Amino acid sequence: MGFFDIKYLKQEHLNGFDNYKYSAVDNSPLSQWVMHPFWNACVKICPEWVAPNLLTFVGFLFTAGNWVMLGYYDYYYYASSEGHSHIPNWVWLVCAINHFLAHTLDGIDGKQARRTQSSNPLGELFDHGLDSWTSFFIPAVLYSVFGRVEHSISVLRLYFCLINVLFTFLSSHWEKYNTGVLFLPWGYDVSQLCTLIIYLITFTAGYEFWKFTLPGGITAGALFELMMWGGSLLTSLPVSFYNMYRAYRDGTGKNRSFWEGNRPLVSPLLFFTMTTTWVLASPTNILEIDPRCFTFMVGIVFSNICCQLIVAQMSNTRCELFSWLLLPVGAIVAAALMLPSSLHLELPLLYGLTAFTFFAHVHYGVCLVRQMCRHLNIWCFRLKQRKD
Repeated sequence: MGFFDIKYLKQEHLNGFDNYKYSAVDNSPLSQWVMHPFWNACVKICPEWVAPNLLTFVGFLFTAGNWVMLGYYDYYYYASSEGHSHIPNWVWLVCAINHFLAHTLDGIDGKQARRTQSSNPLGELFDHGLDSWTSFFIPAVLYSVFGRVEHSISVLRLYFCLINVLFTFLSSHWEKYNTGVLFLPWGYDVSQLCTLIIYLITFTAGYEFWKFTLPGGITAGALFELMMWGGSLLTSLPVSFYNMYRAYRDGTGKNRSFWEGNRPLVSPLLFFTMTTTWVLASPTNILEIDPRCFTFMVGIVFSNICCQLIVAQMSNTRCELFSWLLLPVGAIVAAALMLPSSLHLELPLLYGLTAFTFFAHVHYGVCLVRQMCRHLNIWCFRLKQRKD
């Protein structure tokens, strides 16, 4: 058995995928009246030989590319602060173009699958699995617009904003785990367009545009923070809770017990508890030292946990209670907090954990896709059927 041939999916998962039927509701006015008509026009330009998963993956690379590019120009999130080397304006134009292309490709991949009659469970699993990682990259890139000093928010507040964004993404799949229907959040397309506008404003007016303070001491960074919290607490999360309540009330959902319905929350809550404990009790203030690496590690592990939930809800199987990645995370957190700070091991421990979780998650994703391709007798990035 090869290194990328580990079978993460059990037979019950594969049987569940065989019986899977896509069920989603997207009743956002912006999506119905603006985005879908635009995407319907765009997909006609795409050649019919292009595999939908290729569109999904290229879109993900555009988003991840923005994070890598900003990591080069603004690794510690100081570039938009006075007295530091600033990000060239052309970078923000590239970010805007990449973001627009990523959002467009994410919008047309499913349409391309229906157009080429190649819809299958792998497409949705692949799409949502990459989206779980994208939900980290977008706010992490946006933070460079405002910086971490004047007219902005601290990296600690950024960390809690990220948790909020990640949990909002998770809630949609937790909701489908209990209702059987994926209700696409209204705030998604709104947030994508707002992000695009922010990039374009920064390109045309420069980072100085965001150095303002509104009455009441509200800075531009605080508005960015309010946008992320408001999008989840005012729209996405209340709708998710209501849809689950309605499914239980009307008997239209999975009708799992209270404990079974909340199993998907155990791993993310344990994970965020461990990382928050590390952040608040860190002997060397690890989040201040390297916020980019720490938040990247958080995004990796969250994506892995979320992918396991997506597998469970799509295959209609019981969600795993504990993600195995919690074990190395817990061990590193314990070591970072218990070892003497004089040894200066906390940052190397973070780097080691980030590298390990990154390769573990990539391995999980590649093996998952390969196993699904073998089971469905398809290729991931080609429309032809496999001969093996």
